[in-house]
This record gives sequence, structure tokens and C-alpha cells, in this order.
Amino acid sequence: MKLSKAEEELMNYLWEAKKAYMKDLIAAYSTPKPATTTIATMLKRMTNKGVISYTTIGKSREYFPLIEKKKYFSNHLTNLITNFFNGSSTQFASFFTEEVNLSESELEDLKAVIEQQIEKKQK
Repeated sequence: MKLSKAEEELMNYLWEAKKAYMKDLIAAYSTPKPATTTIATMLKRMTNKGVISYTTIGKSREYFPLIEKKKYFSNHLTNLITNFFNGSSTQFASFFTEEVNLSESELEDLKAVIEQQIEKKQK
């Protein structure tokens, strides 16, 4: 499942709120706010993609995510590694550490995270 940038932005508001009506989602945007029809269209597409659902309460719909943020971005990252780095996490890590311009402190932190993961795998 792939969301457009606009859908991801809307999804971020929904992940933060956990449940929200359309009016609440529109209110989360800064000015100029998107049109109600734009949000309605995105909500319909996202429902069709299976990433959100809703409960009907009276004449209103309360929307909620069906996928956790961590799971969505994990799938997104896996697709990125597959499509742009030939499925190689090592190529991705090399690119990331060279191109993102990490500080020495950030590289040390990353090294510690990797070492922790190695220790977990060895147990």
C-alpha cells in the first residue's frame, strides 16, 4: 500500500489523534486549509486502500487508522531498500551514513544501536 504525500500528511494527523471526525482533521491543517471535498476524497481513497476505516455516528463518520505508523513506515522503508538499493540494507546504510551528513556523535549513537542489535541476534 502506497500513500501519496498528501495522504501521508492526513494519515499523520489521524495517527496523532487516533480517532477523528473530518472537521477535526481539517482543523489540524495550517492556513490555508484544504477544501472539505479534498479531505473527503483522500479519506475515501485511504479507506479503499485499507489503511483507515470509520464508525458512523449519527450523520458523521469517525475515522481511525487500521495500520500503525511504525508498520507503515517499516513497509515503506523495505520498499525503498528493495527498489533503490537492490534489496541491500548494507547499500542503504552506506548511502544513509554518507549522504545525510551525520555528526560524529550521531554516528556513535548509530554504532551503539547496531551493536545492541548484534548482541540480540547472538543470544
